[in-house]
Amino acid sequence: QVQLVESGGGLVQPGGSLRLSCAASGFTFSMYPMTWVRQAPGKEREWVTSIDSGGSQTNYATFVKGRFIASRDNAKNTLFLLMNSLEPEDTAVYYCAKGATTYDWKYGSRGQGTQVTVSS
Repeated sequence: QVQLVESGGGLVQPGGSLRLSCAASGFTFSMYPMTWVRQAPGKEREWVTSIDSGGSQTNYATFVKGRFIASRDNAKNTLFLLMNSLEPEDTAVYYCAKGATTYDWKYGSRGQGTQVTVSS
């Protein structure tokens, strides 16, 4: 079955960087677009970015403002999210999801999440 395992979260100061990873298994990773979403305490889950199956096209939420870069290594079945210039508002649990539609990331397969905390 589909398995997604996120890692790389942690505590970082404002302005810092983190690189999240998502190890995928149980499906042909290279055939699917992938998505990162996040959920802050008391807030609804929100879409962050999606990347196409080949890794050449990405879309980002407006709040990213050029700070995040999504990438993937299809040979290693791994999805990445490089986050720069982190702000306290970026504090959330970050999840990767298989697919790129709203249905996919709201109701489809996703991992257990990795906590990102931005605080001084």
